[in-house]
Amino acid sequence: MKRVNVSLKQCMFIVSVLLLFSCASTSHINDVSGQGGKYVVASWYGKKFNGRTTASGERFNMYAMTCAHRTFRFGTKLRVTNPDNNKSVVVTVNDRGPFIKGRTLDLSYGAAKKIGLIRKGVGRVKMEYLSLKRS
Repeated sequence: MKRVNVSLKQCMFIVSVLLLFSCASTSHINDVSGQGGKYVVASWYGKKFNGRTTASGERFNMYAMTCAHRTFRFGTKLRVTNPDNNKSVVVTVNDRGPFIKGRTLDLSYGAAKKIGLIRKGVGRVKMEYLSLKRS
């Protein structure tokens, strides 16, 4: 009888560990790696937030090549391409957002300008995971 309890405890431990690892924070990388990326909706932000502290603790520079994403780790590098003109930019995640349903990225003004998204304001872009900055 005791042997069954030990096996049950071991099974519960293994299940618990598996559940923990299945919820690991790096799973979002699979969303955009391989197969050429993922198409998402992006917007941009600028002057109103320029100089304010971002969620990562650094000051927002509206002309820098940065972006906000809800879950990617700070320091993640992404290539963002506007499929309308094929212009792309490499940005670094340094903030959280966007907090509007249906949007995945908030680009800095500088990044949005470089790919021609300023006038449109919101648009479909191709997002590709490049790397995570190691500190």
